[in-house]
Amino acid sequence: MSDILTVTEETSARAAQVLRGLALDEDLKWRVPADPVLGPLARRVARRFVAGESIEAALERVAEVVGSGHRASVEYMGESCRDARRAVAETDVFVDAARRLAPGVSISLDLSHIGLAVGEDLAFDNATRIAEATAGAGRELMISAEGSERTDAVLSVHRRLCERFAHVGITVQARLHRTEADLRALLDLRGRIRLVKGAFLEPESVAYTREDPALAAAYLRHAELLADSGHPCSFATHDWELIGRIDRHLGGSGRDGVPWEFETLLGLGRDRLDAMAAKGHPTREYVVFGTEWWLYVCNRLAEDPRRLFQAIVDAASPEARPAGGRETDLAPAPAGGKLTNTTTRGGAVR
Repeated sequence: MSDILTVTEETSARAAQVLRGLALDEDLKWRVPADPVLGPLARRVARRFVAGESIEAALERVAEVVGSGHRASVEYMGESCRDARRAVAETDVFVDAARRLAPGVSISLDLSHIGLAVGEDLAFDNATRIAEATAGAGRELMISAEGSERTDAVLSVHRRLCERFAHVGITVQARLHRTEADLRALLDLRGRIRLVKGAFLEPESVAYTREDPALAAAYLRHAELLADSGHPCSFATHDWELIGRIDRHLGGSGRDGVPWEFETLLGLGRDRLDAMAAKGHPTREYVVFGTEWWLYVCNRLAEDPRRLFQAIVDAASPEARPAGGRETDLAPAPAGGKLTNTTTRGGAVR
């Protein structure tokens, strides 16, 4: 009898759960990059998904994205910052990015990166500073999704920001059972709504599993609601079938001035964007930078465990480059220390 190992859907689902669990281990975001053996291997994997550790690396990658005919969104990676002074310092990085990025490039952030893990008021104060900077630069500010235990607080801060600003958007996860009700409330507010599947480790009482066919049905249902509403929205998915069905719902083509766009993550969906752009749809690539890249990479692998095979290839290839992209500035960690961003001290996760 053959001992050939078969990768079943159950095994794949369990692998995804393990990766999502790793993405919740905040200690690993420092230990893995600093490890003399694991660090160099992890960096080779991360280069596919991360522009680099510095704002300069993000600026270079954004220029490449825009030059390819797509819009760009930039996020400085970091989450669960529990030090108020550091949250303020991290806010400074976003304010600097708002001033330095090319016109039309949006900024995304996790509210827990700028103080939500300390308190809602601190997050609101810091987010207000970033909203003022992005408004002054004429660019959108997008609030990213976080775990379901933070959803109420994230929506609360967003609602408070919408009382003053018209350019602050929000991300909702199709996985969460609560999203249908949340969406209908959000349609009464200003700002773009970004729809994602959701990559966080969640109980089934709160969210569909990533493998559940009901997730695709929920995403499509929410996408059609957004499309029919005329509200500014982003369909953020790499799922070819969903992209095709949304495209057909939109009439099979886009045009100037439409309120929607298709969005994919750096290193994962340029072919999707090219296909939609060829049909006239607005398209956007999501570019991340910063030093807290390990948890972000775990979530990207968890979304589709088949990516682990490419990760193994990348880890074993010192000269690996992101497909269609440029080299990053992911540098070795200082001996015995934590990684720091070249412009300040922190990181980010979608």
